Amino acid sequence: MSEEKPASLKEAALYFHEFPKPGKLEITATKPLANTRDLALAYSPGVATPCEEIAANPQDVYRYTSKGNLVAVISNGTAVLGLGNIGALASKPVMEGKAVLFKKFAGIDSIDIEVNEQDPKKFIEIVAPLEPSFGGVNLEDIKAPDCFEIEEQLRARMNIPVFHDDQHGTAIIVAAAVINAMKLVGKDIGKVKICTSGAGAAAIACMNMLIAVGAKRENIWIADSKGLVTRKRDNSVDRWRGAFAQDTDKTELAQVMAGADIYVGLSAAGALKPEMMKDMAENPLILALSNPIPEIMPELARQTRPDAMVCTGRSDYPNQVNNVLCFPFLFRGALDCGATVINEEMKAAAAHAIARLAHEPGLEASAHGVPAIFGRDYLIPNPFDQRLILRIAPAVAKAAMESGVAKRPIEDWSAYRDSLRRFVFRSGMVMKPMIELAEGKGKRIAFADGEDERVLRATQVILEDGIGRPILIGRPSVIETRIERFGLTIKPGQDFEVINPEDDPRYREYVSLFHSLVGRKGVTPDTARTIVRTNTTVIGALAVKRGEADALICGLQGRFIKHARDIQSVIGLADDTSQLSALSMLIMNRGVFFLADTYVNIDPSVDEIVTITLQARDHLKRFNIEAKAALLSYSNFGSREGPTSAKMREVYGRLKTLAPDLMVDGEMQGDLAISEDLRRTYIPDSVLRGEANLLIFPNLESANLSMTLLKELNNALPVGPILMGTKQPAHILAPTVTSRGIVNMTAIAATEALANGG
Repeated sequence: MSEEKPASLKEAALYFHEFPKPGKLEITATKPLANTRDLALAYSPGVATPCEEIAANPQDVYRYTSKGNLVAVISNGTAVLGLGNIGALASKPVMEGKAVLFKKFAGIDSIDIEVNEQDPKKFIEIVAPLEPSFGGVNLEDIKAPDCFEIEEQLRARMNIPVFHDDQHGTAIIVAAAVINAMKLVGKDIGKVKICTSGAGAAAIACMNMLIAVGAKRENIWIADSKGLVTRKRDNSVDRWRGAFAQDTDKTELAQVMAGADIYVGLSAAGALKPEMMKDMAENPLILALSNPIPEIMPELARQTRPDAMVCTGRSDYPNQVNNVLCFPFLFRGALDCGATVINEEMKAAAAHAIARLAHEPGLEASAHGVPAIFGRDYLIPNPFDQRLILRIAPAVAKAAMESGVAKRPIEDWSAYRDSLRRFVFRSGMVMKPMIELAEGKGKRIAFADGEDERVLRATQVILEDGIGRPILIGRPSVIETRIERFGLTIKPGQDFEVINPEDDPRYREYVSLFHSLVGRKGVTPDTARTIVRTNTTVIGALAVKRGEADALICGLQGRFIKHARDIQSVIGLADDTSQLSALSMLIMNRGVFFLADTYVNIDPSVDEIVTITLQARDHLKRFNIEAKAALLSYSNFGSREGPTSAKMREVYGRLKTLAPDLMVDGEMQGDLAISEDLRRTYIPDSVLRGEANLLIFPNLESANLSMTLLKELNNALPVGPILMGTKQPAHILAPTVTSRGIVNMTAIAATEALANGG
């Protein structure tokens, strides 16, 4: 296949798996192997020491190896997705995908193991001895009833969690959907009638899970490919299905659907006929989970029963029952407390945690245009809701501890939740000092884009976390309508102030102040009135100027430089500067880096770069980070002459005089800024130690290009830009910012306001 991107889904999938290198996984070392000493510590002779410690105390394996964060994804390929028994080798892309999901959603390292053995007893004998290597085993795509025996035996023999996701992952999410659906329509789960088509691994696990959360076995009816599972079918029912056999002469599921409150489909496309739905109970819940085509399409289900609540396994419909909602976070909690097993209490805790999350307003909008508001089309959270790990992992770990299966109980829950937050919001660790400083101080933050959904969702978080007091600029009717649509609980006038651009009692005073500031810059009184009525950045800046707000956040619409000019015109420049500048933060796997000036000055002078560097240093202090500044150029300490190298060399001289305690060096190329060893080949006595974390560029072109390339190449999380040089705090958001990014910038603005006015 050529490396040209193909058009069809099949070709695109093949291209995706082949390029730029085959497969979806690679192994990355967590320790450096840069020199002979590193090698001696990583392998012989140094490695003998942790080996001896583990031999003396087996629990030390979790201190000195990756076992505690390593899961094996194991399959024999006998029931792969909708493909059936395609064998172990052909199942490898799926198992690699599962391992990728573990890493992406929960930070768990995973290795896929495809076992070419279909005899359950032999399979068990192959897998059980692998226990020393892994912290847990995720069984995948193994046919029923073999999977029941395999999981049962491995759980008994292995002292680590063994979990067949096809069974229990689906079951946990189905249970969460049932809990919420019954709560929504006011039904008692202990009294509802449940009819199920399909009696494989997932179906049996779902029924057992529903019993664990309150359903009654006598109210459950199951049908397989041979018809209704009854006591009269002793010769065609194994012990797992037999546990749900009903004492009846009826033979088909359609015969018992009357009065059913819940239908669970884990069988085949079209298994649920419209006529089977007509006599179901009021407000039925339909879980049609066959993929890619469900037992009944949601449109037909609602056409037949407009009062029905519908879940599918598809991503293009609301209420998707997707195992990724559960298994990464379940394992995260189990691994973190050293659980020896994943028991019923832990699974039930996960189901209830998922159900509870659906009642919280979504941090971001849900898919399909459906608002993230608890209701018929939002019974379970979006699979990409970043809070899933924050809710499920602690609930699972707590259940493991309470049920006595945790070998390493969590002692500091606050620290544990912080670690999870840092994983989810990669800005968490570096933002924590800012957020803690802002909490409870009540700084008033004006938002120029007060009608934007992201601002409204951020406002909810800002108020809940006590980061500040939002002032939203926008039309009250629009704000109220959108708050209701997005399922938020904040109330205008009660929780936050609104400045209405169309009708604010301070309008005349705003116009008068604005004209006094810009009247001699070509702005007539009529123009001033129009601007104050239509330009929300100017309105927010005037509120800050008048002392009605402590900081401004704007920029979701329009050009950055236009917002910067409006801010400078109204708020003005700080006393120690002659220009605005922008500091960008990039959070990468290797650390946090700050870059300046990334947005404002095209070709800053020596004096301007000196000021930018000192302002950036002061910002880093607010993050509790000591600045280690590298002055970048195409030249290394005079190796090549030119205007920018000379400029950066002069900047270095000025900084050494003005800020002798600042850890700074240059001019230098980018590799020297990162590598101390390379740097020392030029300047052995450089004061700059380790990696530079503050990268100062000679012009806007180099700064902006470097920032955007680093962000994309490293999948970095950007924070900012942080606008520097204003008399009072004001920041211009990137148009692509998320609501979490707005929360972060709010904390930054609030701490600046505290520094300005206490």
